[in-house]
Amino acid sequence: MAAHPLSRIVNRFKREPSRTGSLIITFYGDAILPRGGSLWLGTLLQFLELLDTDGGVVRTAVSRLAADGWLARDKIGRKSFYKLAADGRDRFELAVRHVYNPQPSTAAGRFEVLLIGNGADREASRAVLSEAGFGNPMPGVWVAPSGVAVPALAEGTIRLAASADDAMGWRLIGASWPLEAIAASYRDFLKTFAPLQDWVEGAEALEPADAMLARILLIHHYRRVILRDPLLPDALLPADWPAPPARAFCGAIYRALLPASEQWLDNHGESASGPLPPPGRELALRFR
Repeated sequence: MAAHPLSRIVNRFKREPSRTGSLIITFYGDAILPRGGSLWLGTLLQFLELLDTDGGVVRTAVSRLAADGWLARDKIGRKSFYKLAADGRDRFELAVRHVYNPQPSTAAGRFEVLLIGNGADREASRAVLSEAGFGNPMPGVWVAPSGVAVPALAEGTIRLAASADDAMGWRLIGASWPLEAIAASYRDFLKTFAPLQDWVEGAEALEPADAMLARILLIHHYRRVILRDPLLPDALLPADWPAPPARAFCGAIYRALLPASEQWLDNHGESASGPLPPPGRELALRFR
């Protein structure tokens, strides 16, 4: 008997180095942020039980995320509730626009340039700028297509506008972003999740737990790819750039999983103020 397509994806995820903390952030940003942002630790444990993740591993990951400024804790009675902390929320809301409704630059040949001189500031900004679509052609220099939003953490840096002709623009792009590796990651995403298409189209009714798990794993993998994509203008992209078909595929699967996965949240989700509130309008606009 053929393995369930979701089982194969789960098994691949389990073979990777531990990503429990990163998956928790995906879960919060994708599923909980649209529903108010606060979640009982018990609900998070129930979700990660779907991946057979030990409760102690989850608690350790949550504590580390809180120490790193991603999550903030509210304790009510004997229950602990966590929400995205201010810095984590700002960072993820910027990522939301990049992941679900990206706006590629139309300014071919024009770039934003940030100069960050202090070594400590460089390290603090690295992950945030990378997720915002900035490339790093040399130490202390970050580049993005013109019009990209600058994360709050980097607003105090020296900011320049630059222009380049085609030849120099290609050299700058080649030094700033590994486009071949990003393209390969998009193709790997399509190959990995392709089996879900027949599953979501053929099932009369998806099990809420299966839909919730598939949705988060789908976005977790896609987020890791698209946050490396600088969203360059079409004129500056290689031929057969795989981002558009990957986005169309991800959007179609995501929308098919949404009703049943939201049912799982209705049944299991608990916030500091009671049951999770209904999702805001932003959720319905994703991948539109």
